[in-house]
Amino acid sequence: MIGNIYAISAVAIIGGGLFGFDISSMSAIISIPQYKCYFQAGPIPDDHSQCSGPDSSVQGGITAAMPGGSWLGALCSGYISDMFGRKKAIMIGSVIWWIGSTIICASQNVGMLVAGRVINGFCVGICSAQVPVYISELAPPSKRGRLVGAQQWAITWGIMIMFYISYGASFIDGTAAFRVPWGLQMIPAIGLFFAMFFLPESPRWLGRKGRWDEAHAVLTLVHGKGDPDSPFVTRELTEIREMVEFEKQNADVTYLELFKPHMINRTHIGIFTQIWSQLTGMNVMMYYITYVFLMAGVKGNANLVASSIQYVINVLMTVPALLYVDRWGRRPTLLVGAALMMTWLFANAGILASKGHWAGPTGVQNTKEASWEVTGPASKAVIACSYLFVASYAPTWGPVSWIYPVCPIAPKSTF
Repeated sequence: MIGNIYAISAVAIIGGGLFGFDISSMSAIISIPQYKCYFQAGPIPDDHSQCSGPDSSVQGGITAAMPGGSWLGALCSGYISDMFGRKKAIMIGSVIWWIGSTIICASQNVGMLVAGRVINGFCVGICSAQVPVYISELAPPSKRGRLVGAQQWAITWGIMIMFYISYGASFIDGTAAFRVPWGLQMIPAIGLFFAMFFLPESPRWLGRKGRWDEAHAVLTLVHGKGDPDSPFVTRELTEIREMVEFEKQNADVTYLELFKPHMINRTHIGIFTQIWSQLTGMNVMMYYITYVFLMAGVKGNANLVASSIQYVINVLMTVPALLYVDRWGRRPTLLVGAALMMTWLFANAGILASKGHWAGPTGVQNTKEASWEVTGPASKAVIACSYLFVASYAPTWGPVSWIYPVCPIAPKSTF
């Protein structure tokens, strides 16, 4: 059984990496002709480079299928985790990912693709909710913020790795260009499932189930270096006992408690920190960056290469937050990040409005979604602002949205 908290976290955050894999398994593929022609709306032209792909609304539905499944998975994750344990909840999520990825890889039509992405989303909802809980219940307070924030770093690694796999596969003729990366994304989930056998269960969950000897053994393994009487182990075990006793005394507390006057502010922060993390526009830039760069005149293979740079920026710029967020503070980091992202998005909108023009009814390169076109120095400014937007999100709203502490009473596994 592995007892090193860094090794435990490194394995567990693979669950976050699955979220990243799903993002770029779509963003890198929606612009390649093999995908466009296979899921073409209407007759397939003789020149495959002229395929326009699914209608905008259909493509939006395909993309949104994963977040839709994630919403449902997140709702169910607390019940699954409280019933089976944090460790087994993550393992269940891994198995669900296998199923979803198999369906996606074998997709014969849009309906099958959407169904697979909903199932994958269900896994993402479970893992993205329970991995931070699992790590926070095992990690010492001095390392908790950094280790939970590593969830976001895993997401950025997943995005980057999968994008380059998809980029490489784009040179394959036929449907293998998208089926290969969609199939390969099962590999990390398989590794996560089997690696979890070697990780301990959350001592807090074990305490809630009255399995105190096991909880003590886990604390000794992770924090006591083999000494069951270590002061830290004793202190943590006492704290868990007090927490369990407190929860028993407040067993009549329901979810309605979260909306009462003394809790509504915390509930608002807990929910909307995650909501605003998504509404910053980062997911749009992750999923549809190839469209943005197409509008900026970057076409063909160069589009995928240029798009990949922002994923590298995303990985690198997340590191400062992991190292220094406990010094910076959560709230100032969020405020600075929001101000910077606002600046770059307004700059992009202004440049496109003042220097761009309508690309015609078929869009740029027969891509209707790329409905606006900008050329010359202005196009380079759009690309630069897009990179700067990602560089502003990565060390701020990306990791901090996972670690902003808000909830002292409600079950952490659900909140």
